[in-house]
Amino acid sequence: MEEIALPRLDVVVPAEGLTIGEVARATGLPVSTLRFYERRGLMLDPTPRDPGNRRRYDESDLAWIGGLLMLRATGMPVSAMQELAELSRRAGTEGDRLRILQAHRELVLARWEETRRHLAALDRKIDAYRRAIAGGEPSARTEGRHG
Repeated sequence: MEEIALPRLDVVVPAEGLTIGEVARATGLPVSTLRFYERRGLMLDPTPRDPGNRRRYDESDLAWIGGLLMLRATGMPVSAMQELAELSRRAGTEGDRLRILQAHRELVLARWEETRRHLAALDRKIDAYRRAIAGGEPSARTEGRHG
């Protein structure tokens, strides 16, 4: 079975867990974003607290945050991430979770295809400029209003 590729958070988690600042440094997220994720119900489980009521994140929290990072990087809206988190807390919701992820996958593929078309257009424009430079004369095509 293929392993799911989530962002690897290269950090050793001590038995007492990581502070919110340590998690912020490990993930590149601001502390305010981590607090936002918790307030919006994006964390799978409530973040454990130490006797001083400070957040302490364990390895499973970091793995979940890695998944959130991947979903955000692929453009999933916070509302969909909330729904996914809520469903993930309940057994028997695998079908609903699958539906959310498949729908998001379709959006990612559509954006990927659009990006591929844009890249091809950029490549054509770059080639036109290279030809114009090599020929020593600007062409109407390379001096057009689109770049």
